[in-house]
Amino acid sequence: MARVLITGTNFRRIAGAQERRLREAGCELIPSPLTRAATEDELLPLVEGVDAVLASTDAFTRRVLNAADRLKVIARVGVGYDAIDVTAASELGIWVTTTPGANEHSVADGTLALLLALARQLMGTVQTTRDGKWERPMGVELGGQRLGLIGFGRIGRQVALRARAFGMEVVIHDVFQDQAAAAELGARYVALDELLASADFVSLHAPATPQTRDIINRDTLGRMKSTAFIINTARGELVNEADLAEALRTGRIAGAALDVFKEEPPEAGNPLLGLPNVLPWPHIAGITTQSVERMTVMCVDNILAVLKGERALHPVNEPAQPRS
Repeated sequence: MARVLITGTNFRRIAGAQERRLREAGCELIPSPLTRAATEDELLPLVEGVDAVLASTDAFTRRVLNAADRLKVIARVGVGYDAIDVTAASELGIWVTTTPGANEHSVADGTLALLLALARQLMGTVQTTRDGKWERPMGVELGGQRLGLIGFGRIGRQVALRARAFGMEVVIHDVFQDQAAAAELGARYVALDELLASADFVSLHAPATPQTRDIINRDTLGRMKSTAFIINTARGELVNEADLAEALRTGRIAGAALDVFKEEPPEAGNPLLGLPNVLPWPHIAGITTQSVERMTVMCVDNILAVLKGERALHPVNEPAQPRS
């Protein structure tokens, strides 16, 4: 009987039919005792004798993978796999899979929700109204505002589609350019300097790579308009948090909405959490009933394929000798 470790918290919230699929395929399900992503030390006793993992953002380091003597596949709920040592997994014959495209609509919706909240200055208005005050801040309409997208993959394109419906002008910076897709959405590519200097809202949709880590830093923030806002629903690694906190404290930029942080959950002392012009979310932009259902289906599809000795359906690696 194949043993499947379940660490994905969202899977456990709505799994239902997908749990049944695994059980009907003869799998024994082993739920993680944790209600959050596991650290390296926490994973070590959990992975021994496990054939598959339906994973969250758990720390699958080389040390953990070496301890996973039977592991054949890590099926990640979501598209990010920064916490997985993919090189080590490939060397050990372990497939790593994600769920591409499953949450693009949810993240795009969440991005627009944050953008609207910034535009209408909702960060403190709800609380002041509850406190009995009747403060009426003056926001801005989105029509005619310029949105700069750093990254123009599936999610960036969905954000552009929604932003254009609000009458926003959309400019893009991405090292890989799809001119046809940009033209279809009424957007155009520009250099990063032009995007930063001209955008009213800068929204991040790039993967975390050596080239994009800390792309938002003291220098790039210094090129932005003082009235501009930053939105990050991509990866915490894209932002130098100390530099952003300083820019927000000093009024270098107007505000930020952050769904992701470098450390999650962020420590209580993270300076961004205490700033009145920061709207923080607990990494929920991509979490909706529909997206989680799509992701759980894809994860189970990947696990069952590998356990049958087949190629993973949505792999991010290609082990030379997959474990059997």
